[in-house]
Amino acid sequence: MSRSRNRGTLGYTQIVATVEQSETTVVTLTAKAAVKVSALMAEEPAGEAEVLRVAIQGGGCSGFEYALGFDRGAQQGDHELEFHGVKVVVDPFSAPYLQGSTIDFLEGLAESGFKIDNPNVSSACGCGHSFQVEDGEPADGAAGCGSGCGHAH
Repeated sequence: MSRSRNRGTLGYTQIVATVEQSETTVVTLTAKAAVKVSALMAEEPAGEAEVLRVAIQGGGCSGFEYALGFDRGAQQGDHELEFHGVKVVVDPFSAPYLQGSTIDFLEGLAESGFKIDNPNVSSACGCGHSFQVEDGEPADGAAGCGSGCGHAH
């Protein structure tokens, strides 16, 4: 029985291809949300609402809050996505905080409006619009609950 004397070295006898892992989609827009966004876009003046811009900004009682709005188009560095015919853009600062999030539109007695399910959130305010991420400090300018937030400190 012979043993290999090349114990410390691993080698490949065939060509090995490098496979890049696909990056998780920054945000996903559900079909229901896309229908609502499309309807709202149609109400805006031509050229003013070409894309849905999804962002986070400092503020709210937990440090960050969501910002959804229309824009004329993507800016340099934006992540550009399309769901159910709706173009969505996310700026490079917001993308890490929104990674893997889903935007839905709810119409019900308990909740109505756009809802963002964000897997990066470590804590959120009772209002549902303000959040904090793991290892995150509240953003500059973050204040206590205000403007209708029902969260008690």
